[in-house]
Amino acid sequence: MSADYKVHGDVAVITMNNPPVNGLGLATRQGITAGLEQAVADPAVKAIVITGAGKAFSGGADIKEFGSPKAIAEPNLLSVILAIENSPKPVVAAIHSVAMGGGLELSLGCHYRIAAPGANIALPEVKLGLIPGAGGTMRLPRVLGVETALNMIVSGEPVKSELLAQQPGQKLFDKMASSPETLLEEALAFARSVAAARPLPRVRDLPSKHPMGDAYFQFARNMVKGMAKNFPAPVKCVDAVEASTKKKFDDGMLFEREIFMNLMLTPESRALRHIFMAERAASKVPDVPEDTPKRAVKSVGVIGAGTMGGGISMNFLNAGIPVTILEMKQEALDRGIATIRKNYEAQVKKGKLKQDKLDQRMALLRTTLSYDDLKDCDLVIEAVFEEMGVKQKVFETLDAKVKQGAILASNTSTLDVNKIAAFTKRPQDVVGMHFFSPANVMKLLEVVRGEKTAKDVLATVMDLGKKIKKTAVVSGVCDGFIGNRMIEQYSRQAGFLLDEGATPQQVDKAIEKFGFAMGPFRMGDLAGNDIGWAIRKRRAVERPNMLYSRTADKLCELGRFGQKTGAGWYDYKEGKRDAIPSKLVEDMIAEHRKSLGVEPRKISDDEIVQRLVFALVNEAAHILEEGIASRASDIDMVYLTGYGFPIHRGGPMLYADQVGLFNVMQAMKRFQQNPRDDATFWEPAPLIKRLVAEGKTFN
Repeated sequence: MSADYKVHGDVAVITMNNPPVNGLGLATRQGITAGLEQAVADPAVKAIVITGAGKAFSGGADIKEFGSPKAIAEPNLLSVILAIENSPKPVVAAIHSVAMGGGLELSLGCHYRIAAPGANIALPEVKLGLIPGAGGTMRLPRVLGVETALNMIVSGEPVKSELLAQQPGQKLFDKMASSPETLLEEALAFARSVAAARPLPRVRDLPSKHPMGDAYFQFARNMVKGMAKNFPAPVKCVDAVEASTKKKFDDGMLFEREIFMNLMLTPESRALRHIFMAERAASKVPDVPEDTPKRAVKSVGVIGAGTMGGGISMNFLNAGIPVTILEMKQEALDRGIATIRKNYEAQVKKGKLKQDKLDQRMALLRTTLSYDDLKDCDLVIEAVFEEMGVKQKVFETLDAKVKQGAILASNTSTLDVNKIAAFTKRPQDVVGMHFFSPANVMKLLEVVRGEKTAKDVLATVMDLGKKIKKTAVVSGVCDGFIGNRMIEQYSRQAGFLLDEGATPQQVDKAIEKFGFAMGPFRMGDLAGNDIGWAIRKRRAVERPNMLYSRTADKLCELGRFGQKTGAGWYDYKEGKRDAIPSKLVEDMIAEHRKSLGVEPRKISDDEIVQRLVFALVNEAAHILEEGIASRASDIDMVYLTGYGFPIHRGGPMLYADQVGLFNVMQAMKRFQQNPRDDATFWEPAPLIKRLVAEGKTFN
C-alpha cells in the first residue's frame, strides 16, 4: 500500500506515500480507502486526517499509470472521493506544498481543509487537453466562487494557498496553518475541534451561482475561443463550470465525466499528453544511469559575443552562473555586451524583470580578449563562425589553456563533433551544445554526443539544460544532427513545389494554416537565405547527386538574403517585418519554370502540407534507424521546441501516427511517381515499412 495509517490518540492519520508527488495510483487509492475503513471501524477514532508524505500533499494522477488499466481500476478517484464524502466521521485534508489535479479534487471531497502557507493549488488538466475529471469543475466554483474557479480551471496555473485564503467568502480552506512544519500538529487539533460537529459539511451541498449567469459565460466563452483556437478543452471548461450553476450536483458530475472522456479521445489531448511524457523521456539517456555523478559547473566561458554567444551567455546569467565572454576585438566585445544589456532593459520595460535582477545578472558577466582568462572555467562553449578551420583553432587553444576536467562544448549546427573532439587530447570532455536562435528565448538545446563523449559529461550537460530552462534532447553525430538534417528535406520539397506551380506565399499560407508558426519561405527570410546557400554549395561538392530547385540559388544571386537585406522571397519595408509578396520573385520563378519546360499546375494545400510534413517524417525514420535519436518522441520535442511545429499536433512523429503510417506510406509512393520530385528520397524508410507490416506506430 502506498498510504500509511497511524492513530494519534483519537485521530487517525492517513498519509499518502507515493514519491515524488504522491500520485494517486491504484496502490495509493487502495491505501486511502483501506485506511478510511479502518478508521471508521475503530470506536476510539473520532476524526480522520489525510495528508501527503515528503514534498507534496498530492500532485494528482500517477503519470506512471497513464494509459494503463491501473489508471481506471477500482477504486478509481471518483469512488475514493465518494467514500471520503460519505464517511460518518469527519475527514480533514491537511494540505502542503502541492495540491494539484486529482490531489485538489480529493481534498474537495473531504469535510474540512487546513492548508500550510506556500502550497501550490491548481487544476492543471487543461494543459493535457482535458478538463478536471473527478468533480473539480463542480466543487471548486462552490468554494471559491465561479469567476475565480473558472480562471484557475481554464488557465491550469497554480495559485498560492495564502492568496486563495484571502479571497472574500472563500470556503476552500477552513483554516490556514502557521507553517508547513506545524501543519500536522494544527490539523490534529482542528480535527479534534470538529470531531463532534454534525451534520458533516460537504462541498456538494454548497450553492454555485453567478449573478450575471448567461452573459458572463458567453463572455468567458468568447475570450477563451480567441485564446485557444486549436484546443477544444478550454471552452469545455467553461461549459462544465456553467453546468455547476445550472444542473443538480450529480447531473453536473455526469456531464463533467462525459466531457472528460470525450476529450480523452481527441487528437489535441493525445498530443498534449504525448508532449508531457515526451518532455520527461527526453531528459533520460538510455545508457546513462540517473545516478551518474555530475561535474560541478560553477563558471562558464563563452567564445564569441555575437548574436549566438550573447544569447547563450544570457541563459547562464539568468540561472545565476557567472560567465566570461571572450572576443578577439574590443569593439566586438563592447557591441555584444551592449546587446545583452539592451535585451535585459527591454524586459525591464515590459515589467518582466526587475532592475535589481538586471544589475545582479550583469554583475555576473566578465569580458576578456585573452584565452588565459578562461583557464579556470568548468564549461566553455564556442559560438564562432561555422567553419571547421575556425573551430580547429579554437579547440586546439582551449585544449592547451583550459583546466583538465572542464567540459569543452561546440555550438555547431551541422559540423562533425567527432572531428572537433579530435582537435583536443581530451575527446571525452567534448560535446555539442547546439542552441537555437535567439538562444535566450528558444527552448530547444540539442546535446550532441560524440563517439568518445564521457557519460558524466552527458549527464552534467543534460542537468545543466534543466537549470537554464531548456528542453535538452540528445542527438548522435551526423550532418545537421536531428533538426537541421530533417529541415533540409522540408526545404527541398518547398523548392520543388515552386518549380511545379506554387508561389512562396501559397506554400507558407498552407503550412501556417496547418499550424506552423512560420512557413519555409518566411523562415528563410528571417534566418538569412545565404545560410542555406552556403549549405547547398557544400552539398554540391560532398553529395553532387542531391537534387535541389535552383530558385533559392537564383534568389541569392540577386542578393536577396531576407529581412537583413530588406528583400528575400518577399519584399520588406524599412523597420517592418511584414512579408509583402514580390512581383520580381514571382517573375523569376516563372522564368525558371519556362527554362525547365515546366507547365505550372494547380497544387492543393493538402499536397503542400503532406509533402513538407512527410518529408520530415521519412528523414526522421532514417535518423531513428541509425540511432542518431533514441526515440520518436525526442524528435517530436526537437520540432515542437525548436522549429515551430504546431503543439496541438504533437510533433511530426505523433502526427504521422495519428494520420496512420499505412496512409503516410501510400502518400510517399504517390510522390515517388512525380517526375519533378526526388523519387529516391520518397522511398519509404525501412523502419516505416516494418512498422506498417507489424501494425505498429512510432510512439
